[in-house]
Amino acid sequence: MEEKIFLANFERKKKAIGLIHKVYLAQLKSARKYRASTKTRSEVRGGGKKPWRQKGTGQARAGSIRSPLFVGGGISFGPRPRVVTKKINKKERRLAILSAIYLKKNEFVFLDEKIYEDFTETKTKNILNILSNLGLESQAKVLFILTKSSKEFWLATRNLKNIQVTTVTSLNIEQLLKTKHIVLSNSGLELINTTYGKSYT
Repeated sequence: MEEKIFLANFERKKKAIGLIHKVYLAQLKSARKYRASTKTRSEVRGGGKKPWRQKGTGQARAGSIRSPLFVGGGISFGPRPRVVTKKINKKERRLAILSAIYLKKNEFVFLDEKIYEDFTETKTKNILNILSNLGLESQAKVLFILTKSSKEFWLATRNLKNIQVTTVTSLNIEQLLKTKHIVLSNSGLELINTTYGKSYT
């Protein structure tokens, strides 16, 4: 019986990791920017005049020196700026975020929501004091999850490269996977459970 339960949990965890991997790759794909650009023959400057007459020269007929056949001409089938996105269903994305949160539940550090609400000074030392009070290293990768956006809190963390700030409704897989500690409040965890549809408490 215990062996069956272990195998069932293993298969469930394996599927969750596979879904997280799928959503993570889709996020990387959608974030990539294709900016390489070339010009076609219609975009290259010049070439309006026919270089030589149609017949009698022994040359192959040509209508423009900006043809792809000429040096300095346009490019055929060259790269163009484009947007490439990989679609992920909302249910898959939510389940992947829930699975990532479940895998990171041992790294949760709870903070009183009032600290976020009373945060008004945009000073980096205040963030360092919070980390110190929580017993976290200043160099560790920490993700703060807020129940609602706070410009003052975000500005105070901007000088710390290892600190990231997000809200419950803006969670993404990359942030969850690459952080070492997740700092949130009890109300924030409740909101996560409400937003993404399942409780891990």
